[in-house]
Amino acid sequence: MAEENAVKIVQRNKKAFFNYEIVEKLECGIVLQGSEVKSIRNGKVSIHEAYAKIRQGEVWVVGMDISLYPQAGPYHNHEPRQSRKLLLHKREIRRLIAKTREKGLTLVPLALYLKNGLAKLEIGLARGKKKYDKREAIKNREAARDLRRRMMKR
Repeated sequence: MAEENAVKIVQRNKKAFFNYEIVEKLECGIVLQGSEVKSIRNGKVSIHEAYAKIRQGEVWVVGMDISLYPQAGPYHNHEPRQSRKLLLHKREIRRLIAKTREKGLTLVPLALYLKNGLAKLEIGLARGKKKYDKREAIKNREAARDLRRRMMKR
């Protein structure tokens, strides 16, 4: 029997954490067709090149690639790289509009997962990192890795 709050992570955007400083995270639903949900369940999705955009008071994810579902046939399938509407409360959208007007803040998808049978997208309000910040992150990661190796040898 399945757990009540079962979460299956389908895709994570690891590059987003390297390229951006995540200020805030939000969970939102996605408007999808049946063939899109089937492809997501099969793991045939990519969010690495995607970003979120606010248009006319609605939030849309642009550039998310959901592969065609072969069993759906040619007439009942979907467009792989179309923009998809994200489901958020109106007050959350208003707050995001105010935050993204600040210089340097953008909306980036962080993870796509299935929660209680529904597809959810975690988006992050992010600020781009400078090149020296990225080098600092690499240096810290390598130092932590060396420290773990030395502890394992002892």
